[in-house]
This record gives sequence, C-alpha cells and structure tokens, in this order.
Amino acid sequence: MIRVNRRRSGVCINQSTSNRKRRVLMAPVSFLQGSNDSEEDMFGDYDSFYGNDSLIAQVDDIEHKYLQDKNIDVKAAGEVVLGNLQSEVHQKEQDNFSGACQKHDSDPPDGNQELTESIFNDLPSSQLLYFEKMNELSSASRTSPVSKGRDERVNSSSDKVRDPLSFYAGAERRSRPTDSSSHSKPALCKAESLKDHLKSAMTGNARAQTLQVSKTKQLKEAVLSEEIFVARKAIESPSVDIGPFYRLPSKVKDLFRQLRGIETLYEWQHDCLTLESLQQRKNLIYSLPTSGGKTLVAEIIILQELLCRQKDVLMILPYVAIVQEKVRGLSSFGIELGFLVEEYAGSKGRFPPIKRRVKKSLYIATIEKGHALVNSLIETERIDDLGLVVVDELHMLGEGSRGAILEITLAKILYTSKTTQIIGMSATLNNVGDLQKFLQAEYYTNNFRPVDLKEYIKIRDTIYAVDSKSENGFAFSRLLNFKYSSNLERADPDHIIALVTEVIPKYSCLIFCPTKKSCENVASLVCKYLKKEFRAHKEREKEDLIKNLKSIGNGTVCPVLKQTVPFGIAYHHSGLTNDERKSIEEAYSSGVLCLLACTATLAAGVNLPARRVILRSPYIGNDFLKKNQYKQMIGRAGRAGIDSAGESILIVQEKDKHLVIFTNPLENCYSNLLLELTKGMQSLLLSLVGLKIAVTYEEVDNFMCCTLLGVQQQLLPKEKSLSEVIKDGLENLIEKGLLKGTISEKDHNSKSALTITPLGKATYKSSIDLAYCNLLYRELRKGLEGLVLESNLHLLYLSTPYDMTFTCSPDWMIYFRQFNQLSAAERKVADIVGVPESFITKKASGQAIRKNVDNAVVNRLYLTFVLYSLLKETNIWSVSEKFNMSRGYVQNLLSSAASFASCLLHFCEELEEFWVYKALLTELTKQLTYCVKAELIPLMEVAGVLEARAKQLYNAGYKTLAHLANANPETLVRMIEHLSRRQAKQIVSSAKYAGSVANTELCLNKKYRTSVTNLAIYPTLMLRY
Repeated sequence: MIRVNRRRSGVCINQSTSNRKRRVLMAPVSFLQGSNDSEEDMFGDYDSFYGNDSLIAQVDDIEHKYLQDKNIDVKAAGEVVLGNLQSEVHQKEQDNFSGACQKHDSDPPDGNQELTESIFNDLPSSQLLYFEKMNELSSASRTSPVSKGRDERVNSSSDKVRDPLSFYAGAERRSRPTDSSSHSKPALCKAESLKDHLKSAMTGNARAQTLQVSKTKQLKEAVLSEEIFVARKAIESPSVDIGPFYRLPSKVKDLFRQLRGIETLYEWQHDCLTLESLQQRKNLIYSLPTSGGKTLVAEIIILQELLCRQKDVLMILPYVAIVQEKVRGLSSFGIELGFLVEEYAGSKGRFPPIKRRVKKSLYIATIEKGHALVNSLIETERIDDLGLVVVDELHMLGEGSRGAILEITLAKILYTSKTTQIIGMSATLNNVGDLQKFLQAEYYTNNFRPVDLKEYIKIRDTIYAVDSKSENGFAFSRLLNFKYSSNLERADPDHIIALVTEVIPKYSCLIFCPTKKSCENVASLVCKYLKKEFRAHKEREKEDLIKNLKSIGNGTVCPVLKQTVPFGIAYHHSGLTNDERKSIEEAYSSGVLCLLACTATLAAGVNLPARRVILRSPYIGNDFLKKNQYKQMIGRAGRAGIDSAGESILIVQEKDKHLVIFTNPLENCYSNLLLELTKGMQSLLLSLVGLKIAVTYEEVDNFMCCTLLGVQQQLLPKEKSLSEVIKDGLENLIEKGLLKGTISEKDHNSKSALTITPLGKATYKSSIDLAYCNLLYRELRKGLEGLVLESNLHLLYLSTPYDMTFTCSPDWMIYFRQFNQLSAAERKVADIVGVPESFITKKASGQAIRKNVDNAVVNRLYLTFVLYSLLKETNIWSVSEKFNMSRGYVQNLLSSAASFASCLLHFCEELEEFWVYKALLTELTKQLTYCVKAELIPLMEVAGVLEARAKQLYNAGYKTLAHLANANPETLVRMIEHLSRRQAKQIVSSAKYAGSVANTELCLNKKYRTSVTNLAIYPTLMLRY
C-alpha cells in the first residue's frame, strides 16, 4: 500500500514529517496491476535502488518464504513483505511502522478510523493544502494510460486528505478485486509475483511525467504561499490592523515616548493617519501651519511602509543640515526596529543603493541626491522597490533650479512606478489644485497650531495687533514701556532691547535679521546694554559651551560669541561651521541660550521654537519679504508643551508701512523647468532618453504632459507650444553632442528613436550641470596629456565647483603669497589651466593687464588654493583667517567641492578614457568630505561621529571600522568621555553598516586595484594617456 519516493523515478513513498518527527506513508501503489511482458525491462540486471544489495530480489525471497505457509493469505503476506521493505528503507522507524501494520490487520474498522485520525492530526494544514494542490496539478496532465493511472493514485490520495477517516478503508477496498468475494482468492493466486508487480509499478512511475520541482520544495512553497497570502491580506486590507499603534507594533509607540517624549497624537494627526485615501495608498498632500506636527505624521507613514509593507522609503529634505539632523533622529528607530537609515547628502550616498534581502532602507536625501538616487533605481529596474516617497517643504517646487530638480524627480516616479506612493507636506501652499493634478493626489489641510499665535507689527514705539477686519490690516495694541537714554536711542532706534528684555531670560526669543552681518551686530548690541544679572543665569553651562566652541575652533573662539554667550545670546547663520551651529542649537534647545539673532535660513531649517519671534526688517537682503517667508518665520513662535501662546513682532519703518499687506494670499507654486534650462528642461530631456523612459519624440511629449509644466502650460511663451519647446530642447542636446538622432519640422512627430552618447550618459548619471559638461570634458582630456602628480593641486582644481567662482572675489596679495609658496611643479598647474605667473604678479602690484585671462578660471584657481590649504592644515579657522574669508564660507566651499568631486568621479566612471581618474578621485573625495587627518577618515564614515569624537575613539584604540563594529557599547561608554549608552549603541551599529558597505565597494572596485598601484609607483604613466 505504499509508494517509495525516489528523487527521479521508481517506486514512490510520499513522506511528511509530523510534529512528532514520525513518517507517514501517503500514496498507495496497486500491486494487483498486471505486468506487460512486451515492455522493455528498464532495470536490466540491476533491480535495486542502489548498487550492492538487490531490493527487488529481497522482496522476491521474502515473498516466497512467507507464501510457503498455506495459512497465510496473499493480503497478509503483502503487508508483512511491506513491513520488511519499510524496515530496509527506514530502519530506525521499524517498530512504529510494524505496529501500525499489525494494528491494521487485527483491529476492527473503528480502530482503523482512530489510527487514520491520529496520523492526519499530525499533519499541518499547509501540508493538507499541498495534497489538494497536487490533485489539481495531476488532473491537468492526464495524457497517457500511465499518467492516468498515476493521476488516479494522486486523486485517491487527495480524496483521503479530504476524508481522513476513509484513508485505510479506501486502501483496503482498492486492494481487492472488483469481482465478488468468492472469486477473490483464485484471482490473487493467478496474479503475477510481488516482485513483478513491484517492478511493474517502478516502470510505470519511471515513465510517468514527473514534476520538474521536487515535492519537498513544492510543499515548502505551498506553506510559504499560504503565509504570504495571509500576511498580505492583513497588510493591504484597510479594515485589518497588524498592530495597536496605527497598524504598527506597540514598540513604535514606546519609542516615540522614550526618544521624543510624545505620549499622544493631536486630533488632526489621528484624522490624517486614518484617511481613507491613505488606507488605499493614494498620493497625499497635506498642509498645516509651522510647528503643527506635520513631520510626525510623515514618520509614522514611513514606519508603516518599512515595517508593514517591507518596502524601501525615500525622504527628500531641502538642506544638508536637515538631512543630517533627520538621520540622527531616525537612526535610533532603525536600530530598535531593524531597518537601515542611509544618508544621501554632499558626497555621501551609493548609486544604485545596495539591494538587501532582509532589512529595508530609509534613504534620507537632499533634493539633488534624491534625484540621482531615483535615476539609479530606474536604470537598474528597481524603482518598484521604492514603496514611498516623502517630500518635506513641497512648496520648493517653485524655487529656482532646486524646484526644477524636485519636479523632475517626482515626475519620473509618477511615470515609471504605479506602486510608489508620494506624500508631500508644506506649511505654505496656495495653488494646491495644480499640485494635486500633477501628483494625482488627495489634499488634507487644517489650521491647527499647538499654541495660539498672536501677530503684531511695530512702527516707532507703538505696537499694533494684526487684524484682518480693520481697514489697514492692523489695530493699536500698546506703547512700549521702556526708558531709553539718548545714547541708547541712537544705538537702538528700533527698540530691539526693549522687545527682548520683555521675555528673556525666562523665555526664549528669536530675532530674524536681513543679513549675516546684521545678526552679529544685533547680538553684540543686545548684550552690551543688558544688566549683569543676565550673566548669572546658567553660568556654568555657558562656560561649558564656550569650552566646547573653543575645542571646535582648535583653541579659538569667535570674538563675538565670546562676548555674547555669557549673556545667553548668540548669532546663527551660514558663517558658522557645522559643528558651531550644532553646539549653539543644542544650547538654545536646552535653555542655556535664550536669544538667537539669525537669518531666514533657520526658519526653513532645524526646529528651534521661541516664545517671541522678532523680524528685524521686512527685507531679506535687498528683496522685500514674501508672504511664504513671513509665515515660515513667525511659525517658530510658540513652543508646544511649554508656552501657552506665541508672539511675532514685525519691525517696520514708516516709509515701508504701505508695503506691508497682511491680507495678501500666499505665493503660487510654479514650474521652473523653463526658467532653469540646463538644470531643468534640457537635463530632463537628456535623462529621459538615457534612462529609456522616453526615446521617441512622441514618448517625450507624453511624459512632459505629466509634469507640473504640463499642468501649467499657461507659463509657456505665447509664441511657442509645449511641443515646440520640447523640439528646441532635443535639438540643442543633439548640437552639444549629448544625444544622437534627428528632429526636423517635417518628422518631429515620427517614432524614430533617439539615443544617448557616452558623454550624455556620463553627464546625466553624474548630475553634472549641462552648462559645464563640455568644458569639464575638455579639461579632463587636457589633464590626461600632463596631469601634475607631485601633489593633489591639479586634481583639486578639477574638483573645484564651477558655480562657486561667481561668489569669489580674490585678495590679490594673498593670491600672490600663496602662489609663491608653491613648488616649481605645482606652479605648472597655473600655466596648464591658463593663469600665468605674470598675471598674478601684475594684479598684486596694481599694474595694468593687457592680456585677457578668463576671470572664472582665475577665481577657480584661487578657490583651489583655499582647498589645498585646508587639506594640508585640516583647520577651517586658520585657513579662513589666512584667506580673509568667513569660516562658514570656507566650510561651504569644502562641502561643495566634496559633492562636486563625487559627481566628477561618477562622470569618469562612465567614460572609459578617464579610467585613470577613478583611482585618484576616490580618495580625494573622502579627504574633501571629512577634511581630517588620513588616519581618522575610516572613523568619520560612521554616522554621528565628528572630528572630536573620532579623535577620542582613535586615542582609545578604536582605529578602524572593524574595531568599532566589534566593540562592546558598555566598554565604549566607560572609555569615551561624554558618550551616552544610546550613542554608543548607535556608533557600533553604524560601524557594522559602514563596514558592510565598504566591503561591497571593495569587491566592486577590485578591478581598479592594479591601476591604483601602478599610478602610485609610476606617476609618469599618467603622462602617456
């Protein structure tokens, strides 16, 4: 009654492991089937399953031995023989099987039913499902007598699965002939020997069509399919929760409480998270005032995607500082919940990202890096791995070249992936209809603020409350109550001291200033006239802050900060280094500092709320304040959980009063694809062809209709249609040598395909501005003819970003001094790039210059000198003093150069002729990214480790990523000063991740190792290419 299961063919025993590790024999073989003598003996002289012992011969001998006893009927003999056969195949299960057979012989039908029930109780439901699947498969392949007989056996087995109680009873019925019981014994006696029947069954099974996949594998797949089906049903069904906290595990709620101090959600947050559109995975735009809690909603949606749907997520943020802050904030969630947080900003980020089997990734990126990431996913056909894209500050779609890049990114996602959900949020949106149409999104809005905001305007010494019902938009509130001396009146005509002393030091205050210099002047002014009692407030913490700033500046502290910090006052703008800004922000958040004089960038950056926000002027630089900018700034007023209300005061001069109209609507968000041609329209067209999203004119035209520009075609010039704009853009790319093909008036609607050139491919994959791609190519070619390898000065010049040259104004005496400090070989670099020594000398001495020299090249070389000094000294403070530049500008130059070097590296990777640059640019990019001594670079690749921490770790003996990855967090806490346990765990986890990425890159770069070695040993090789 059994089939012995072989890997390919033969007699089959279907086996399944029960929970008690017991074998169950499932599918019977009829031994009464007559053999066909005409059939070829497929087994020849070898009638055993294995070479030494003949199993069929043993069956024959045992049969004859037991048939000698006339009292034993054929049925009993067959069962005893099978018991012996089973003992040969599964020796260790002999007792169990023999006992079952004996019980089958002697027990009444009720006993048979009990045995059958116990056997099937051991089978999991997924295994029963497997036999039903096999029944369906077999019914579809009945094409021959042999296969038909095999199907009948499978069907009979399936019937037993459906009716377990008939398992043995049914087998017994089929083991008897269909004739009457009086003829059964003669029929059995006339039957062929058991050996022949067994051989016949083996022959039938061998000739039968078998499944290509093993049944064990099919069983596993059936179980897995069942589990996946149930899981997906739970996730996709809007009515089924897979966790108590918005379909998330309760651990997520605990983490928000532990790490953020969030106990409950606002009502609007609950309403938004339970929107029907979100449950149906529709795209969504939502808008609330600043500080309303928009980001928390986005983070919960992100966690749902990562943990529930097991998809990767891209979060796009406007600035590098915000990206870094968000990476730090969400890394702890990643460690606790088992997903990766990857930073894509500056020179950081891998394209395409590493594809992982288990852990999913949250990519946190700037606008530019997010675009490059999406390109790489489309190119590798992995865009559907991206389950969700979250865009913060969605209104930036209307802001210059960065808005154009954001529009391109979102349009590509919408066009290439039907499964990726897009969530956009902003505090300042007006023409939402256009954005909804572009993103195919639902819209949710609410006016909720955690604390009330009271808006005021100050003219002279009078405070007016903003009132939309009044005639001019504001109504009288009060007069300032502060006695000004004549000297103080001259020093502070805008009464800033009166306004700030009403709230500090008990409460916090922000003063937004139009320029960076104004920030420093206001901070100095306020502390100059404050009473000495202000110094006593948190005096020790202020001293620690100054020590920290001194450590950051390698022993130097900004004179202004040294004067203002003791009073709890500081300034905040791009002139500070990243480390300085971070220290000041932390001190302000903890209450050590109570007043910040800052620029408008803080409003769009990190979240630093205040009791009172003062706008020093209705101008930003020379431009009048926009309504969007005003709303963002005043949105910082009022701290949830601390203040009962927030206040904003706009200082306006009498002459500007008529310009301030509070009833004006927010500015509309318009496409910038046309205004930013090289970073907008042309860049989009090039990448569409390069990524094969659209390779014909017709396809490009269809894509463009899906962009924000396609929605806002009223922005097009009156004399041109969208089709004509597309045609002009494609022709321009062909002229530049970036595309190949023809577009003419006659056939521009044809389906002739466009192709991308190697230069075009290198340009779009490296995110190089199309305005500079041909110039960059020529400079790299020229470098191959004679690249100076004595130092990295020549490489640094090639890595200096073009767009920084417009903000540079060289000091010619400094230029001359730096040039004279170069070696003879390094001076050749100036000649190669086109800045002769005579030009610099004449400029420094004030002589007239007759020879024309490209100012962009002159400025670029000057910036290269700054970078060269930075890499040698690794001290931003000393370099900024040497070149008479703000340290913030120097750090911005360094960051931009690192990012451009990364782009340049990708550019060279795509062009075979520039293979030599790859080896050199890889290391240079790291040097520019971290600007530290070479031995600290590996440690700086760990998230959250800055230079000061890297030095601590290195001095403590943790000198490589491997050392950190294998470190014990508790040991780190003991050895490293001011390191918390949570930070230690984060450092170890980040080191493990960074190490895995480094190993992957090492494997990918293996083919370049010989090149690196040869270049290091034989620099002259560079001159031959």
